[in-house]
Amino acid sequence: MSRLPLEGPESWIGADIADANDWRYPLSESDIGELDRALAHVNAAGWKWDEITKDRFSLGPLGDKLADVSEELESGCGVVKLSSLPVSRYSDENLRSIFYGVGTHLGTPVGQNGARGLMRDIRDNSKNGGKRVDSADGLRWHTDRADVVGLLGVRSASSGGTSRLVSVPAIHNAMLERRPDLVDVLFDDFHRYSPGDEVGVEAGSYVLPVFGLREGYFTSHFSRTYIEQAEILPDVPSLTSAQAEAIGLLCELADELGFEMPINPGDMQFLNNHVTYHGRTPFQDNGDGGDGRLLFRIWLSTPNSRPLPESHSVLWGSVEAGAIRGGTGA
Repeated sequence: MSRLPLEGPESWIGADIADANDWRYPLSESDIGELDRALAHVNAAGWKWDEITKDRFSLGPLGDKLADVSEELESGCGVVKLSSLPVSRYSDENLRSIFYGVGTHLGTPVGQNGARGLMRDIRDNSKNGGKRVDSADGLRWHTDRADVVGLLGVRSASSGGTSRLVSVPAIHNAMLERRPDLVDVLFDDFHRYSPGDEVGVEAGSYVLPVFGLREGYFTSHFSRTYIEQAEILPDVPSLTSAQAEAIGLLCELADELGFEMPINPGDMQFLNNHVTYHGRTPFQDNGDGGDGRLLFRIWLSTPNSRPLPESHSVLWGSVEAGAIRGGTGA
C-alpha cells in the first residue's frame, strides 16, 4: 500500500494556525452569565465538582457553542481555546465546578494516572519529589492517555510555562516527503513503559505503534520518555537504529512545525490527543507562598473520537487505500 499525504484541517502548520481564529472561542458576558447560573444551581443542590453531570450543569446557547467546540476537536484542527473566564471572581472550588461542568459537555471525564482522580493540579511540586509534569521543567512532545486533554489556567508563572502544540498529520506529511522509510517504522510496534503509579499495578510495558489508521481515521500515541524508559526493563529489546532515527526526526519536525500557545488565567485549552502532540517550556515562580503557576487538568473520553493505533500486522490487513478519512491515505 502506497503512502499518501494526510489532508484536511488536522494537517496544519504552526506558523499558519497561530494567527487563525477557527479554534479560538472567547467567552462573552452572556456565556459567563450561563456559567454563573449553572454554578449557582450546582451549589444550591450541594453537589461537589466531581458529582457534576451534563444534566446537572445545564447550559443554553453556550451549550451549542460547546457542541461546536466538540466538532472542532474531532473534525477540525484538534485544538481549541476558550478564553476570558474571570478566574479572580471565583474560589478554586467553584473554578473546579465550572471547568468540570464545561468538560461534561465535551465528553466523559476519566481518571488520571492511577489514584490521581478526575482532576489534577498541575504545579511545581519538585520540592516534594515531583518530576516531569509535577515540576517546573519543560515537557517533551507527547500525548496524554485520553481522547481529549483539557487545561484551565488559574495562575501564571513568573516566566515560561508556555504550551507547545503541533499537528501530528503535518509531521507525518513532512516525514513522508523527506524520509518515507521512517514513516513505515512509526507504523510498526514500539515498547512503552507503564509506570506502576500511573496504572495502579506493577510497572511493566506494552506494545503500540506511534502512528496508526483505525476505522478510516489517522491516530497517534507518543511519549519519547516512556519509549526510552521501556528499554530499562529486562524483557524489552533496545530500539533499532531505524526506530531511534524515526523518533529523532519526528521530534525535530515537531519543533519545526509547531507553535507556542500561552495559557493565561481564564484560558481553557482542549486538545485532541490522537492528532496533536503537546509539550511545555520550562517555567519559574517567585517565592514559596503557594501562589505560583497553577492549572487544572481533566481527561475526557469523547463519544465522537477514534481508537488508538493497533498492531501493524493487523492494521494493514484491515485498511484499504482510499478508505482513509477525507480521501487521504498514509
